[in-house]
Amino acid sequence: MTALDTSTNYLGFRSHEVLSRIAGDLLPKFHLSTKVGYFPGSSGVEHSLDPIRLHTAVEEAARDLGREPDLVFLHNPEHSLKPSTTQSREALADASAVLDSATSRGLCGAWGIATWDPTALPPLVDASVPMPSTLMVRAGLLVGAGTLDAAEALMEAWNLGAGAMWGMSPFGGSINAPVWDRVDPRVFLHDGRRYSRAQAAFRVAYQLPNVNAVAVGTDKPAHLGELVGALAGTLDGQTVTEYRALLRDRLRTQSV
Repeated sequence: MTALDTSTNYLGFRSHEVLSRIAGDLLPKFHLSTKVGYFPGSSGVEHSLDPIRLHTAVEEAARDLGREPDLVFLHNPEHSLKPSTTQSREALADASAVLDSATSRGLCGAWGIATWDPTALPPLVDASVPMPSTLMVRAGLLVGAGTLDAAEALMEAWNLGAGAMWGMSPFGGSINAPVWDRVDPRVFLHDGRRYSRAQAAFRVAYQLPNVNAVAVGTDKPAHLGELVGALAGTLDGQTVTEYRALLRDRLRTQSV
């Protein structure tokens, strides 16, 4: 394991302090990414794109971690945006500018956007919105056609190159969910019989959409080892292409 991804709001907003305490002087040996955008509120967790709050959050992340993060994501900006409005475009541009400035000032190595639902974002991206280095989106067989297409549209809008997109939540939250007993992802691999369903689902997530890395939970080391073993699997590109076409056909049918 060489990379760690966390967020300010994980572990009840204690993730940075806990990670720093447990990892100690090993932490600088990892590529470290975190996220800002959620804050403690009077009635629980609240989301905000306020530039001052975001800037303070980046400063606090570096302080609590005991080092500058290699990458800071703007966390789910869509939660505070309305589709295709001037106000939303300005809010996204201002929030992005904060992280871009934090990178220039050395508070983090780079910045990106992590979005659970990117469908509202492509129409908001223009020359006024700084370009992130990395985009993190949901990946895998449980992601719908609209989300996949929106993620790719964002990559095109920012002219991001290969390797700039990361995936997350390849199992939709749990590999023990009933859906994984009903489908067999091994059909997407040329050598599917060599792998478990979990391994096949993880491997195909790298192509739905085309991502360079996939973030997974670290609470079960054996599960991590199983997933690493899946990376040797060979995807059947034709099957993946046909699956994407079926997803788009279904989306068009639902829209009629």
